[in-house]
Amino acid sequence: MITEIIPVTKQKYRVMTDEQLAFVLYKGELSRYGLKENMELPYELFVEIQEEILIKRAKLRAMHLLNRMDYTEAQLRKKLEQGEYTQKAVDIAIAYVKAYHYLDDERYVGRYLSCSEGRKSRKQAEFELEKKGVSREMIAACREKIEDEQDETELIRSILEKRCKNPQSADEKEIRRHYGYLMRKGFSSSDIWKVFHDFFERFS
Repeated sequence: MITEIIPVTKQKYRVMTDEQLAFVLYKGELSRYGLKENMELPYELFVEIQEEILIKRAKLRAMHLLNRMDYTEAQLRKKLEQGEYTQKAVDIAIAYVKAYHYLDDERYVGRYLSCSEGRKSRKQAEFELEKKGVSREMIAACREKIEDEQDETELIRSILEKRCKNPQSADEKEIRRHYGYLMRKGFSSSDIWKVFHDFFERFS
């Protein structure tokens, strides 16, 4: 049963049903299918709407989004769900772009980790990937492909050179502050102290 038809824009309308199903159609499509509030939506008609409109539109939307920028699967799925496509339309659209390798989380993670080198610590890059919906297992697997162990001492040194212009005059309080900052950025204690031993004369 269609309970409400709510305007989203002048041309787009959200169709609500009593089964908590919602999808968006254009004004002309509402007229074409004769959809009105308080009418029963026959299953066959809903299938036709989903196959002829929602699934095709979700595929095109997914392609358009990926053409503009890279997404992880979780990010793209969220964008499509925000567009109020049905769950089936979202699933089919995701499967479609994955089949043609337009959507590839492993490739995305590898590129992200490579581009992060020299700018972010491993932990920071991995944390950001997790926020994008990538599993820790995939991040670890991609990390292994890139390198067995990344030496981050050069990045630590470059950060210190920007933050501490006069290392010879730095007191214990300032050194502790730099140490805390680097630890919060995700660098390992051992790598930090390797750099400190060379950077601050008192540790040499």
